[in-house]
Formats: sequence, structure tokens, C-alpha cells
Amino acid sequence: MARDLAIDLGTANTLVYARGRGIVLNEPSVIALNQHTGDVLAMGHEAWQMIGRTPGYIIAVRPLRQGAITDFDITQRMIRLLLQRAGVTKFNRPRVVICVPSAITEVERRAVTEAARRAGAAEAQLIEQPMAAAIGAGLAINEPVSNMVVDVGGGTSETALISLGGVVALQAVRVGSFDIDAAIQTYIRREYGIAVGERTAEEIKVSIGSAWPIRDEVKAEVRGRELMSGLPKTVILSPAEVRNAIDEPVSAIVDSVVACLGEAPPELAHDLIVRGLHLVGGGGMLRGLANRLAEVTEVPVTLVDAPLECVVLGAGRCIEAYDELKVMFMGARS
Repeated sequence: MARDLAIDLGTANTLVYARGRGIVLNEPSVIALNQHTGDVLAMGHEAWQMIGRTPGYIIAVRPLRQGAITDFDITQRMIRLLLQRAGVTKFNRPRVVICVPSAITEVERRAVTEAARRAGAAEAQLIEQPMAAAIGAGLAINEPVSNMVVDVGGGTSETALISLGGVVALQAVRVGSFDIDAAIQTYIRREYGIAVGERTAEEIKVSIGSAWPIRDEVKAEVRGRELMSGLPKTVILSPAEVRNAIDEPVSAIVDSVVACLGEAPPELAHDLIVRGLHLVGGGGMLRGLANRLAEVTEVPVTLVDAPLECVVLGAGRCIEAYDELKVMFMGARS
């Protein structure tokens, strides 16, 4: 018997949940290809290590950008590899539930389901990431109360107000963690004349990045290539500089949350003062983001227990109780 699978196909990370086994795979959404032969050389952590370090004929690419498929063929190959790693063969074709951004277009929706079917899935269903996150966070989504989820991913940030098993208000912006990394790269290039790679920018964000002033801040040493001389150079970066550098993408995320709150019906808005917002996704782990959201919205903000795994755990619960929860799938409610 094929084990049904739930896949959180994220711009930054891909997680796979197998029915009865839990999370079986958690890898960066990166695939390394040989351009001459078209062969897949590596996927996940192995391919991520290659970003910015490969010879010209080897490319390490992210097949999804801003939550959308940028390369259909590579995405299909990546889904096939994921299914193989999860134990799928020609003889056992599983049902697959894939988590996608709620701002996904009809064409993108068809592209994802088609890629999954061609990769070996017997049936492919889609579920919106905020809905899956709300289920994974254990919120009472079928009750007539407000459940607000802010999902900050690699390429998109979505805020959804959920009540009685449906989305009441939704705001999605194609801004996420990668835009924060890019803002750090741009700042260092502009202020110090130094080029740093996306992996270095991500390390800076994780070590000293914040959306709100925090106690006991420390500076970080950053190494990169000086643009004028082409030689390696080291500079010291302060948390305040990084906060200033990433203010634009962070403000865009905060503004989308405020816009979603503005769409909430009065009764549900009243609920939110008590129940608050739930922050999920890898980008939600940016230090001080919860504090900044709480300050701007005047609503309590909670970072859920497993922000990175929350979405796939919610989709996993749909797999475990497939018939009971299939009303949550995108096609079922549209």
C-alpha cells in the first residue's frame, strides 16, 4: 500500500509528511543540475551547499520563486525525487496533498497538480498554506471564532482570517525571507562596496537581524569581495544597520497584516483582541517580528511552537483524516 503524502512545497524549504510516520523529509528547495547533460547532481542540503560555489556548467537553482513555479520541468523532477525519497515506486502511487500559497493563480494551480501527477502521484490535491498552518497550529478553525494566521515564507507572506472552516479575509504579498536577504546584500554593496552571496546574507539575518530593537545586541564580522579591487575584505556590521537595511520588506509584511485586520468583520475583530495573531513560517522566526506586529496592530502576537513545520503538519492531519478534512482542499471549496 502506498503511504499518502503531504508536501509543503516552499520557496525556501520543502517538507514531506507520510501518513502514519510523520515528517520524513525536510530539505532546502534547491536542485543542482549539469547544464551540459541535464542530469540532476544533487537536491536539498547537498545542492544548497553548492549555491554560489559551482563551476559555470553546474547550476544550483530554486525551482520556485515567490511561491510560484518558475521552471515546470525542474519542479516536476524535484517532486519525482521527493516521492522517490519518501519510498514511492511505480507500483505504489500515493494520494498527495500539496500546500500552496493562497494567492496562486489558476494556471499555477494546474501546473503544481500536473507536476505531481506526472511525478507519480495517483491523485493530487492542493491546500492553502494559511489554512494548513491553522490546522497545524491546532486552532479551532471550524468554530465561529476568529483564527488569524500570519505565514511568512521564503517568497510570500500571507495573512488569513479563518472562521467556520473558511477564509474570511486574506492578504498576500510576494515578499518574504529572500527579499530580506536581498535587502541585506544591497545594503552591504551600497554602503561598503562589498559583494556578499545569498548564503552569507542569510547568515547575517539569522545571527544579528531583527525587526524590532532587542536587548544585548552584538555586532557581526562580514567577509565579502570588494567591488573596486576584487579582493576579499572584512567589515563590521551592527544590528541597527541590518534593521535599517531590511525595513522595506518587513514594513511590506506588517502593512499586509494591517490590511487584513482592516477587512475583518466587527465581531471577529473583537475576538482578535483576546485570541491574537499566530505567526508561522521560517520568516516568522525573524527576531522582534512578533514584537513589531504587536506594537503596530495592538493585538497579541504568538509565534507557534514549530513555525517551520506547522504548514506540513496541518496538511499531514488532512492526510490522516482524508475523508473528514477533504473539504479543506482548494477544489472542494471553490
